[in-house]
Amino acid sequence: MTESFPRRIKQAAAVLLRGSVPAKQVRAEIPAITADEVAEARAFFSRDKYFIFGHARSGTTLLARLIRLHPEVHCNWQAHFFTRLPMLKALVNDVDVEKWLKHHSNRWNHGGDLSPLVMRAAADMILERDAMKAGKRIVGDKSPSSVFHGEAVRNAASVYPDASIINIVRDGRDTSLSHRFQGFVDRQDRMTTEDRRIRDDFVANPEPYLDGEKSIFTDKSMRQIAGSWVKNVSETESEAARLYGDRFYHLRYEDLMESPWEEMCKIWRFLKVQGIPEDVRAAVDGEMHANPDAEWQAEKSSDLARLIPKGQQGSWQKLFTPRDKAIFKEIAGDLLIQWKYEKDLEW
Repeated sequence: MTESFPRRIKQAAAVLLRGSVPAKQVRAEIPAITADEVAEARAFFSRDKYFIFGHARSGTTLLARLIRLHPEVHCNWQAHFFTRLPMLKALVNDVDVEKWLKHHSNRWNHGGDLSPLVMRAAADMILERDAMKAGKRIVGDKSPSSVFHGEAVRNAASVYPDASIINIVRDGRDTSLSHRFQGFVDRQDRMTTEDRRIRDDFVANPEPYLDGEKSIFTDKSMRQIAGSWVKNVSETESEAARLYGDRFYHLRYEDLMESPWEEMCKIWRFLKVQGIPEDVRAAVDGEMHANPDAEWQAEKSSDLARLIPKGQQGSWQKLFTPRDKAIFKEIAGDLLIQWKYEKDLEW
C-alpha cells in the first residue's frame, strides 16, 4: 500500500493537470544476442546446448528420458525459457530494467543493452549446473511449444542462435486424443460445463466413446486442438529450418516407437557425441518399457486413467466419430499427408 501511494498521487496530479493518466511505458524491443556476445557467454558456459520442441502429448517427455541415457548428454524439462509465459524475457522485459541495463552511465554495457547477456547467463547457469552435477558436456531442455509455435523458435534463436533444435511430431489425431484425455485428468478446474459432462459420462459409460459412437470432443474443442497441431507443426518446422539450418533435426514419434535404438543413435550423432556405447542399448530398451505418465495419471485420476489408451498408435481409429474425422480432415488433412500419416484424404 505504501509503495503504491506516491504513484497514485502522481496519477491524480496528472489527471488534474492534463485530464488523463500517462500511458504505460513499454520497453524497447529486446535485442537479439550478437555473435560476439555468444562467444563471450561460451567462454564462461562452454557446454553445447539443444532444445526439444513439439506439440504437447507428442512424445517430448519420452524423448527427453531417452536422450539423457547417453553418457555425454543431459536433459531436463519444462524450463519454458521460450515456450510459456512469462518466459526468459521476463527477466529484462521492464522499462526500469531496460534503463538500468543500457544507461549511459553504466560503463559495463559498453554503450549497448546488457539484456540479451543477462538472459543468456541466467539460462546457461540453470542448464549447466544440472549438467555439471551429472558430469555431461551436452545439455538441453524439453518444453512443449504448443502455445507459441513458431514464435518459440524465434525466441530461442534470439538468445541461443548457436544451439540445436529437435522437433518431435506425432500423428495429430492421436495427439488430439492424448491432449483431450490429459485435460480430463489434470485440468478439471478449467473445464466448461459441457466438457465436464462428457468426462463424467465417459467414466460412467465408456463403451460408446471407445467404439467411436460418442465423441469425447465438442465441435469447438476438436477445431481448436486440430488447428493448434497444424499451426505448431507448420510454424516450428518452417522457422527452425530457416533459423537453424543444419542444426535443426526432426523426427516422428511413431518412428521412435518402432525403432527406438536406431532413432536415438541418429539424434545423438546429430548432437555430435564422441561415441555411442553399446551398453546404452539396454538402457533404451528398459526406458521404452517404463510408463511414468500412466502411473501419474492413475495417481491423479484413477477412475479415468484405467480407461485411457496409453501410448498406443492409431487409437483415433476407434475413438474418432465420423464428425471428428470430418473436422480433422478439413483442418489438418493436407498436413497428415505431408508427414506420411496418410496417402490421401480417403480415410
